[in-house]
Amino acid sequence: MLGEFEYLIITAAVRLGDEAYGASIRREVEQATGSRCSIGALYTTLDRLEMKGLLNTWMGDATPQRGGRPKRMARVTTKGVQAATAFYNAVSRVS
Repeated sequence: MLGEFEYLIITAAVRLGDEAYGASIRREVEQATGSRCSIGALYTTLDRLEMKGLLNTWMGDATPQRGGRPKRMARVTTKGVQAATAFYNAVSRVS
């Protein structure tokens, strides 16, 4: 079973599609919750979700806007979508 923060990260990544990378996911989570999302918590969770096979990450191209640093891109796997759906359904049933 996913945790609440893992669910938020997965759903933000799905929503962002090809624009899902660390900073954009963080922004989506902060807008949705109204709370700050620390960079450390975000990347720790991305690592954990990747280890569980729920999403894949890779380094994108470097961009001048980021001072030549690449973005860490993310894409949710089929297993990740299934886990998020199961979490949502469980919360809905309990609610």
